[in-house]
Amino acid sequence: MRRIVPRTRSPLRVVAIALLVASIPTVSPSEAEGQEARRRWDRMNQMRREKFDLVLPEVMRENGIDMWITVRKEGLDDPLTADFGEGYVNPVGYYIFTDRGGDRIERAALGVSGRLLSANGAYDIVDGSFDLREFVAERDPQRIGLNMGENIGAADGLSYTSYHMLVETLGEPFVSRFVSAEKLVSDFRARRVASEIAGFAEAGEISRELAERALSNEVITPGKTALEDVAWWLMDRLLERGLGSSFGFPSIYITGPDGIEATSNERIIQGGDVMMIDWGVCHLNFCTDMKRVAYVMRSGETEAMASVQNAFDRAMAAREVSRRAIRPGITARENMDRIGEALTAAGFNPIPFNQPTDGPQTDVTWEGHHSVGNLGHGIGPSIALWNPRRVTFDVVPSNLLSIELFAYTAIPEWGGAKLRIPLEDDAVVTPRGAEWVYPANSRLLLIKSEPTDRIVS
Repeated sequence: MRRIVPRTRSPLRVVAIALLVASIPTVSPSEAEGQEARRRWDRMNQMRREKFDLVLPEVMRENGIDMWITVRKEGLDDPLTADFGEGYVNPVGYYIFTDRGGDRIERAALGVSGRLLSANGAYDIVDGSFDLREFVAERDPQRIGLNMGENIGAADGLSYTSYHMLVETLGEPFVSRFVSAEKLVSDFRARRVASEIAGFAEAGEISRELAERALSNEVITPGKTALEDVAWWLMDRLLERGLGSSFGFPSIYITGPDGIEATSNERIIQGGDVMMIDWGVCHLNFCTDMKRVAYVMRSGETEAMASVQNAFDRAMAAREVSRRAIRPGITARENMDRIGEALTAAGFNPIPFNQPTDGPQTDVTWEGHHSVGNLGHGIGPSIALWNPRRVTFDVVPSNLLSIELFAYTAIPEWGGAKLRIPLEDDAVVTPRGAEWVYPANSRLLLIKSEPTDRIVS
């Protein structure tokens, strides 16, 4: 391996804060010493309190659930643990939300303890000594939501043994009142308060900054740097900043006449390559999903090959058509149809994924505008065919979407074979449609073949 050495939940208010966050400087490790952990904790607490105040009553009542129980065991966290607040559990704990009327939901953490939970200000009850059946019986809920999700992994956190523990502990009549909380979990996560949009936008800006640095001569020396070197450089930057990766090892790949040639391996980057990065950053319980595209100039070139630039420009035009077609208040499936019709009207050829035609039009795979947020592939409404359940959900203001498409345009120098240009950036749904939460891809990145500002050892 060669070592690289580089040098009130108003949608309008939500968007305003998201746009403002672009001006927030990224805190460096040295500046953050002694305060960054507390800063992140404070921000997470604000998100949690606002989410419980503004979103929780709405989604519990829409889904007809009177009590929502999430179970944690020592060594076995539910996927929503970070959403609810981490704490010590030994051997079992519960986050219980009960609709007791009024304008808020009662929040209880039973058997979950620790300073980070007790001081976060989100819970009415934090109790290590409790009788679960007595607690539930006093509230007498008619529908008890449990995290059982046939279609959504993050809503399926209740283990087999935990389910049977609830059955034995609560007994009848409560067992007969158990229902799946799958749709509730999706709605709770996918509807955002302003502080969440601001936090997600910060994660997006970090993703963008690092991706664009990675596909530059700061990191790459054509003829010497391997694809995996770029991926490891990114992993080191995440380690330095205390961040996570949305999808593990970043995908750094080369696309040629026959499709993807190599991904994050020992393949050496050369002049004439068309490079892509597909990755995301995890920060403040959010994970982004985005792409960037670069052209590696050959010796003597000062710009991208004209046909490659044209392919990129066509993809950008298709992305704008797609983004403008998205509307709130209708299902993801209806939005998918709107986008397909808009692309056709604009002269593009909508196609199934990775099935380009031999025709002269630019082909576009558009059925991938998926939910994003707490995971790189989120669990809210998705304009994506791989989410058959969530394509039926309504798209509403404050949902986060990854606007993802693939455009295929013929390259004469490749004998007419089509170059696949992938574009992906993250947006928030507003009453006006979909709006970017950080600066979206706007240019084909260029990498010089004869850099003078790099040291490789």
